Amino acid sequence: MADAYWEVIFYKSYFTDFVDKQSLKVAKKIYWTLDLIRQNRFFSEPYVKALEGTDGLYEIRVIFGGDIFRIFCFFDEGKLIVLAHGFQKKSDKTPRREVENALRIKDEYYAEKEEH
Repeated sequence: MADAYWEVIFYKSYFTDFVDKQSLKVAKKIYWTLDLIRQNRFFSEPYVKALEGTDGLYEIRVIFGGDIFRIFCFFDEGKLIVLAHGFQKKSDKTPRREVENALRIKDEYYAEKEEH
């Protein structure tokens, strides 16, 4: 296996709380997608998409069967990807409340980082 290009961290338990609620098969697909992203220099579609108007927020895209899952993330210090939280997508548009929650987590992360 190749060395990872990106370092992926889970901020607090937001991401793991989401994954723990999924079936084992879905969780495996999520971790498979994260591993693929970690080893790929190109951070782009179809697995990752920048969210317009969010100042650096991205969504990792996971499809399993007919279900669609999204995991919000952002960058910190170069090659570090910070995972915020995830949700199961049930409509064409990403719900605004999910984006607002991810932005709140991002702000919380940077505020906490400044304190240390």
